[in-house]
Amino acid sequence: DVPDYLVPLSSQAVEVVKAIQVFTRQYDLLLPGRNDPSKVLSENTLNTAIRRMGYGEKLTGHGIRGTLSTALYEMGYPSPWIEAQLSHADDNKVRGAYNHALYVDQRRDMMQRWADYLDHLAATTTPFDSRSIPRHRP
Repeated sequence: DVPDYLVPLSSQAVEVVKAIQVFTRQYDLLLPGRNDPSKVLSENTLNTAIRRMGYGEKLTGHGIRGTLSTALYEMGYPSPWIEAQLSHADDNKVRGAYNHALYVDQRRDMMQRWADYLDHLAATTTPFDSRSIPRHRP
């Protein structure tokens, strides 16, 4: 069972969701399982797709989460926003029990900046320069 979870998305991600819904609208899940549409898409399905795209030796579905986490930390975003976006529980059990903040507006802005940055990288032909990483300004 997967608990309810609020996921702020960039405008680019919303467009992808709309495109996927054309094919999955009849199901309760956005990414239904292949054999049982009442269950979520298997992690193995995602990893198989990654392998078929030629990235099997370099990337996994879970690795994508690690990449995003690392990049957002390097961009200067606060830990609570990043961990909330990844649906991670607070390691500090006392703080976790009392802090129920969702940081929705902050996370939405964070994900929009991340998506815009990825669009910039996709559009550029210049070599990567770490100084081009947009920094979060508190």
